[in-house]
Amino acid sequence: MTHYIPLALIAIVLFSWTIDYINGFHDSANAIATVVSTGVMPVKYAIAMAVTLNFLGALMGTSVATTIAKGLADSSHMVPAVIIAALLAAILWDLLTWWFGIPSSTSHTLMGGLAGAVIAHAGLASLKWTKLREIGAFIVISPLMGFLVAMFLIMSILWVVRHMRVRKVNVVFRKLQLVSAAAMAFTHGQNDAQKAMGVICLGLIIYGYLPPGVGNVPVPLWVKVGSAFMMGAGTAGGGWRIIKTLGHKITKLKPIHGFAAESAAALVLFATAHLGIPVSTTHAISGAIMGVGTSMNAKAVRWGLAGNIFVAWILTIPVSALLAATFYHLLVMTSPNLQANPHPAQIQVMHSPSAGIGR
Repeated sequence: MTHYIPLALIAIVLFSWTIDYINGFHDSANAIATVVSTGVMPVKYAIAMAVTLNFLGALMGTSVATTIAKGLADSSHMVPAVIIAALLAAILWDLLTWWFGIPSSTSHTLMGGLAGAVIAHAGLASLKWTKLREIGAFIVISPLMGFLVAMFLIMSILWVVRHMRVRKVNVVFRKLQLVSAAAMAFTHGQNDAQKAMGVICLGLIIYGYLPPGVGNVPVPLWVKVGSAFMMGAGTAGGGWRIIKTLGHKITKLKPIHGFAAESAAALVLFATAHLGIPVSTTHAISGAIMGVGTSMNAKAVRWGLAGNIFVAWILTIPVSALLAATFYHLLVMTSPNLQANPHPAQIQVMHSPSAGIGR
């Protein structure tokens, strides 16, 4: 008997990998903007490094994927139309912000898209508000953590090197910035690729290809490798509009400042990925760059541009939610079967007393 893979599931996988590809060229700037702007690496070598470490990082861990797949809404409301609408909204918003050179968050675009589509399908009560409040809080917490950790790091480093010659400091930190940029690229892959993995696993769960169960989602190897490859391919495409904003326009950086900013952002991303909290790589590095700039001279930071970036952060979730709700209604008008759960037997398992959400 021939087994056919549903077209909607194929669409979920392909759109998820599209998000991963866009995330790669949209957010590649997060890992390499400072190392390029300080002149430590030519852009082609920086991109090659980011591609490799994005790929390796994407293969590590499943905590964030579990949060995406299980933690945002009641599983019975995650029908194909909801998932596809959220992905379409995320793709559109990411492309718009990339075109205008605004460092927005793919993470929160996906969160907003899933929330908006679920509300359109089943109403406000269907969302898991505790988890959403936690994710929403990190819109503020992650850039603030990046800001404070970067400020602490740069002030500590400047105290340590206070008796060294400027030329020697530059030589040392040009080498050290290679390490910090590598750490940033690795944690970017670890944090961001898991989001696409989580969406694909959500699709596999509702179609019965994965058990809902408890604990971390058992992400199939092909999902990990495919997501890692697509993010690496996207990173290879670059993202000069965002690189210019992060590396040149917020504040002027030297290798010592780039090292502090990248190290701070990498620490924030590593901690949150371990906890299974989908935070924004963009928020973390942008906050860190602002923290480093403020430590030099608050007037050195272009706060008008920083304010525009912050507005984009705030708008991301509601705009993505509205876009996803619109896409959801369009989808169910053209394909009503997409609003039905494709594998009802799974829902019984998900709502059994032993089922739950795990990290």
